[in-house]
Amino acid sequence: MLSVLRNRTYRHLFTAQVVALVGTGLATVALSLLAYDIAGAHASAVLGTALAIKMVAYVAIAPVAGALSGRIPRRALMVAMDLTRAGVALTLPFVTQVWQIYLTVFLLQAASAAFTPTFQATIPEVLPAERDYTQALSMSRLAYDLESLFSPALAALLLTAVPYDWLFTGTTAGYLGSAALVVSAVLPKPAPVERTGGLYAKAVFGSRLFWATPRLRALLALDLAVAAAGAIVFVNTVVVVRDHFHRPAGAVSLALGAYGAGSMLAAVLLPRVLVRMSDRAVMLPAAFILPAVLAGVAALTAGAGSAWSWAALLAAWALIGAACSAVLTPGGRVVRRSAADEDLPAAFAAQFSLSHSCWLLTYPLAGWLAAGAGLPVTAAVLGAVALAAATGATVLWPAGDPARLDHLHTELPAGHPHLADAHHADGGWHHGHHYVIDQHHRTWPRPAPSRPAAAR
Repeated sequence: MLSVLRNRTYRHLFTAQVVALVGTGLATVALSLLAYDIAGAHASAVLGTALAIKMVAYVAIAPVAGALSGRIPRRALMVAMDLTRAGVALTLPFVTQVWQIYLTVFLLQAASAAFTPTFQATIPEVLPAERDYTQALSMSRLAYDLESLFSPALAALLLTAVPYDWLFTGTTAGYLGSAALVVSAVLPKPAPVERTGGLYAKAVFGSRLFWATPRLRALLALDLAVAAAGAIVFVNTVVVVRDHFHRPAGAVSLALGAYGAGSMLAAVLLPRVLVRMSDRAVMLPAAFILPAVLAGVAALTAGAGSAWSWAALLAAWALIGAACSAVLTPGGRVVRRSAADEDLPAAFAAQFSLSHSCWLLTYPLAGWLAAGAGLPVTAAVLGAVALAAATGATVLWPAGDPARLDHLHTELPAGHPHLADAHHADGGWHHGHHYVIDQHHRTWPRPAPSRPAAAR
């Protein structure tokens, strides 16, 4: 899997992602301590609101950033967003009011909502071979998981020597390092965008692409299944560990570490698995694991905590991590397959926005249900959401799902460049090719039964 690091451009971009993630992780720890200093016992409410603001920024800003990516060079856009995040991080030690926390969080996450989809859309152009791109997706998944383990440990080490507000200096350094690495990378020239219309039309194109493409609608349903299972891990772990199992604070890190370990193991194995199996054959069974595990969590939290049930919970968290990774990691392949090269920024921006809208739904649901109805009901409800989402994805994603589709054009005039290989039939022009939604293909046709192709 490390062979993709031989590509200099990808090596620089991946390193930029890693150092930016470390900076973000340090900021997460420092923001928690800052919120406690300002709000005291109300710090949880402040952080919960900040998390909601983060999701709102992701959902609202990413499509606009995808529309702007055709007008601004990608390297310039990513560097500008890194410098913006570095500048905002420099102001954090001077924050003294709750509203200032909310404002800085919004600015940080708005910049991330512009940076991340642009970064994601660049990688398949840097690594056009599918095997290399698959390995890059697994590397990215590993980077996220390792950051969740490394950043808190690094923060704890630094806090033994410096006050917590110095962690924001590390955040700034991470974003500046990311900007420098992006500047040093030679990026391929993106394909020209042929879409017409204003900023709004370009901003909504990615969402229209998702709604019009069956496998992308299924991907959105799978994102909801992951968000339902992930929410109980990220929102309720501390309550499960401290209140139900009466474990010390360090056990919270152990439980979250189990989730991360499961995710990393799946990410390491997936490149080999995806050589032999299609994305659909991997992602759908993994999605159905999630409601089954959540049903087990509901049963575990309904009974008394014991040594065996604690071990079972750690296993459940690891299994959720592995299943979530098996769903999320191939998602980039599905998006790449479903959009033209020039539309990849819009497609990844839409995926970023729509997937985080799922988290915006499940995060508060997990919190409110746990506070009002208890942990067993929370796990059962989120399990039902995951089951409905996995079932919906199975229905939405055709089992055959060929890349090439035969279809008829009735709106294009004779002699149009797109019809170079078409023949006149049924009152229009008939041909077949790798089919994606674009300016010439507004809706999804039914695949011709005479042209089967294996799903990827």
